[in-house]
Amino acid sequence: MKIFAKINWFIATTIIFIALTLSIILYPILPRPYARKIPAWIIRLTTFFSTDIKGEEDPATQMFLINHQSDLDIGVMETITSKDLAWVAKKALFDVPFFGLAMSLPEDIEIERESKTSLVKLLKAAKDRLKKGRTIAIFPEGTRSRGGKMLPFKMGAKVIADKYQLRVQPVVLVETASCYDIKRFYYKPKTIKVVFLDSFIASKEDKEWLSNTRKKMQEVYDKELQEEQN
Repeated sequence: MKIFAKINWFIATTIIFIALTLSIILYPILPRPYARKIPAWIIRLTTFFSTDIKGEEDPATQMFLINHQSDLDIGVMETITSKDLAWVAKKALFDVPFFGLAMSLPEDIEIERESKTSLVKLLKAAKDRLKKGRTIAIFPEGTRSRGGKMLPFKMGAKVIADKYQLRVQPVVLVETASCYDIKRFYYKPKTIKVVFLDSFIASKEDKEWLSNTRKKMQEVYDKELQEEQN
């Protein structure tokens, strides 16, 4: 079975690469968010993953906080919401040939964590995207987590949300790495469980809202995973 999972991974990765190429071609032709939504749906339909959604997306959401396990996570989010998402990612990804182009063309937001001047650029970019009616999408862990335990959340999400008093909605993706895992060269089509938690307005007065949100997301993740395994 492992060899089939690796063959599936190669096919899925090839499809993702083709879809990214298509998105680069479509950006000058189609308005956002279609240049990204169409390739995302192509990935979903041709790799045969589906979603089981719990809770409801808040139409007023201005920022999604999403746990991160797999390179498939962006495709999942792009296909379950009609919102024009502006993804926040580390600057190094924007410097990667080809992949960086697929992020810079739709005006995703780069963050350089070790730079103080980057914070000013981050807030300015977030304000610009919000004015354009876009929704900020961020993986607050900063990188993919392993083993089902979410990493501590970085402060970038709180800085943006507090500054502009955004309506934040946490989203829990359950075991996406068991579907697509680039490190193990593994792909197996499955139904991915997505849980929309209640949205809230970020406030500077609540200094613990980010860490408390992580705890809540972890609790929901553990509960949903247990239900899957029973």
